[in-house]
Formats: sequence, structure tokens, C-alpha cells
Amino acid sequence: MDRREIARTIWQAGVDAVGGYAATAAALADVQRPDLVLAVGKAAGAMARAALDHFGAVPCLVVTKDGHGKGLPDHVRLIEASHPVPDARSLQGGRALREAVRSMAPGTRLLLLVSGGASSLAEDLMPGKTLDDLAALNRRLLSAGLDIGAMNAERRRISRIKGGGLLSGFRGGHVEVLAISDVPGDDLMVIGSGIGALPDRHDYAARARIVASNAHARAAAAKAAEEVGFDVLANEEALHDDLPALAARLGPRLRTMPRGAMILGGEPTVVLPENPGRGGRNQALALALAQEIAGCDGLTVVVGGTDGTDGPTDAAGAIVDGTTWGEGAADSLKAADSGTYLARKGALLITGPTGTNVMDLLVAIRE
Repeated sequence: MDRREIARTIWQAGVDAVGGYAATAAALADVQRPDLVLAVGKAAGAMARAALDHFGAVPCLVVTKDGHGKGLPDHVRLIEASHPVPDARSLQGGRALREAVRSMAPGTRLLLLVSGGASSLAEDLMPGKTLDDLAALNRRLLSAGLDIGAMNAERRRISRIKGGGLLSGFRGGHVEVLAISDVPGDDLMVIGSGIGALPDRHDYAARARIVASNAHARAAAAKAAEEVGFDVLANEEALHDDLPALAARLGPRLRTMPRGAMILGGEPTVVLPENPGRGGRNQALALALAQEIAGCDGLTVVVGGTDGTDGPTDAAGAIVDGTTWGEGAADSLKAADSGTYLARKGALLITGPTGTNVMDLLVAIRE
């Protein structure tokens, strides 16, 4: 394999290790058969398949992103919605989740499977709020350069199902929450804006667990790097910063790294212009790093969203090296149109839906 394939293979090993199916299946050994399975988020389809393969034909509702619900049994009610900006189906999904929880009888058991993306994919708004209000809020948050904690705090203010609101309507006997974390600190109140968080007061038994995270993905990528002969120079959750500052900080580390691999995770923030072009934060970071490493030999960097999508595109991110930066790159980066430039260079990372979502993963290798 050439360097690009080696770097991509290491990146993919990290993603595969936190797949929604495998992570959920591994957590079900001590879970009693539920009366209802609810799954919401980008990894909802894979998580639900694991539960149904384990327990059989339990009633099930899945709310996930367009194209992420393939392969589910026929009895499953599937609602696919828009991400990252909600649409009318997001309200349908949120209402369906709320009604399903509220309809459960005393003594029943609920298995709630949560993953990132639920903030957009499912919503039930406070009285007086409309879909236009919701979409406008999300567009503003996505372009403002806020971290995910600050964004989701604002989303919770207008929601009846976030921040513990969904489970506040549960009248059954037991709730089991399994979550794949796409946020720093793996806080259930932040994942999906707290759609799987337990309310402050509840009179039912409950247990909530994180079954996959960025740390798990980084550990698997580091192991894969070692297996192909690279020393791991760094394994850090170090991508939480404004994108230009992050690229400026990482540039010197990359340019001066010796032979080996660097594994980084997190989620950069981006301030978008009024009319952004094609791409997302991973493509933008990849192109910004291409500028930092322009002319460097033997250095390859993969940056990608672990869910397989980056912003409103079908690319997870990009693979860049010392030859990627060139004419037109600066204009594309400034216009938030990195995807257009990277596509011309054949540098996009295309994976399709991965069945998981644990923030972003960067793999850099130097030979």
C-alpha cells in the first residue's frame, strides 16, 4: 500500500472499533429484554440492528439521518430526517419518540439507544416555537464557531425532549440508555442535546452507559499504526479549537514530526461566511493543514468525521500531503469551499455511512 492507503487504513481501524453495531452488541450481555427499543442519532440504525439481533422482534422506532437506516427488519418504524439543519421530518421523529415513551405501561422496560446527530434529527418544540425558528437557530449555531456544549445548551432551551425531557414522560419500570459519545467529556446532557439524559427526578429504575467514544477510536487507530510498524508519537483529544488557530498550532508539530504516527481526536469549531461553499470542518481543516505541510516529503494526513459525513456533503473529510496545496487553494479555504478544491485534487475521503459517530479523527503518518 502507498502512504495514502496506509493512513486511511489506520483511520478506518479507529472508526471500525467504535461501530454502532459492535459497541451496542457488546453492552447487551447484562441487559434484560426490553418491551420497546428506541434509537436516535446517526448511528441509530446500526445500534438498533444489534439490539434486535440480540433480543428478537421487539417493537422498535429508529430516527436517523437520510440513508442511515438501511438493513433494518420490516417491523421497525423508521423515520429518516435532515442533518445538520432540521426539517419537518425531524419534528415527526421527535413527536414519535415522545409519544412512544409516554405510551409505555407501568412496569415495562425501555432500551434507549442514543448517538450524535440527534440534536437535528429529532425535536419536539416548546409551545410557540416553529420549524422555521428551529432551522434558523441551527443555521446560526452552525456558523457561529461555538463548541458543541454551547450549541446544545441553546437547543435544549426550546425543546420538550432534550435535556432529560424525553425520559421525564416515562411511566414504566426501567430505562436502559446506551450512548455513543460525540462530545468532549462524554456527557449525556450534551450528546444529542441530552435526549438520553435522565431527568433530575424520576421514580423508575435506570442505568445509562457510554458504549463508544473518541478515546476508543483513537486507541484502535494507535494499535493499527503500531501493527504496521509505526511508533505512536501522540494519542490525544486535541482538535477542540477554532479551525485557523488549530491548523497554526498543528502545522509545526506535523512539519517536524519524525517517522511515526500521530493520532488526534476532537471537533474543531468553524466560523462560516454568509454564503459558504462546499465542504465541512474536516475538509476545511485538511486543506488548512495542507497549506501548513506544503512541500513536506513523506508526510500524509487523514482528517475525517467518524460518521462518514462532513457537514452537508457525502465526504467524511480528506487525505492530504505535501503536494495537495496549490493554485486556488487559498481562495477555496477562505470561501469555505474546501470540498470543491479537494475534489479536483482527488483528495476527498469517501466512506459512506459508518454506523457510528464519535467526533472527528485525524491520523498523520511520516515515513
